Amino acid sequence: MFPTRITLRRAGVVAGLTAAGVLAAAGSAFAHVTVHPESYAKGATDGVLTFRVPNEEDTASTTKVQVFLPTDHPVLGVLVTPEQGWTAKVTTTKLKTPIKTDDGTITDAVSEITWSGGKIGEGEYEDFDVAFGQLPDDADQLAFKTLQTYSDGKVVRWIETPEAGQEEPENPAPTLKLTAATSPAVASVKSEAGQASASASDSTARGLGIAGLVVGVLGLGAAAFALIRTRGSRSSS
Repeated sequence: MFPTRITLRRAGVVAGLTAAGVLAAAGSAFAHVTVHPESYAKGATDGVLTFRVPNEEDTASTTKVQVFLPTDHPVLGVLVTPEQGWTAKVTTTKLKTPIKTDDGTITDAVSEITWSGGKIGEGEYEDFDVAFGQLPDDADQLAFKTLQTYSDGKVVRWIETPEAGQEEPENPAPTLKLTAATSPAVASVKSEAGQASASASDSTARGLGIAGLVVGVLGLGAAAFALIRTRGSRSSS
C-alpha cells in the first residue's frame, strides 16, 4: 500500500503542475493584444478585423491603444467602428507604390488607428472593430504592431513579429495569417460534383423506391393468388 500511495501522490503532483502550467500559458496568451479572426484568405474583401485588448495591470487602466497597419502590404478601404467611450483617430500615409484596383488607383492607405478617451479596467478587455475593403494578396501574414498605454504612464509595446518555427516572443504583435484563396474554378468543380452526387443519390433513392413498390405489388398478387387457391380447394372438398 505504501509504495502505491507514493506513486499516487507523485502522479497528483505532476498533474497539478501540468494544469498550473497550462493555466499560466493560457493566462499569458490572453494578456496579449490579439487580432480576430486569426486568419483570412489572401485578397479577401469586405470583412472585419477585431483587435482584442486585455488589461494586464492590477493598479492601472488602459487609456490608449495605437494599432499600426502595414504599408508595405496595405489594407484597403479601412473603416473604424465607433466604440462607446472611445475616440478613434485614423492616420493615412502615401503609398510608395500605388495600387491599381477595379475602382481606380489607390495612392493612400491607413497606417495608424489610435483609440483614446476610454478605459479598460483591471480584469477587463475591449474589442475594437475595423472593417476593411480588401486585404493584400501578396503576403502570408500581416503584423499589426500595437502600443498599449496605461493610466500610470506605462507603455507596453506589442511589436515583436512571431517567426515560423520559433517560440512566441514576449511581446508579440497581433498577427493575421493569410491563407491561399480558393479559385472560382475549383469552387465551381466542387459545386458541380456535389450536385452530381446529390442527383445520383436522388436517382438511387427513386430506383429503390420503385423496386420496393414493384416487390410489394408482386407480394400482394401472390397472396391473393394463394387465397383464391385455398378457397377453391375448400369448395372442391
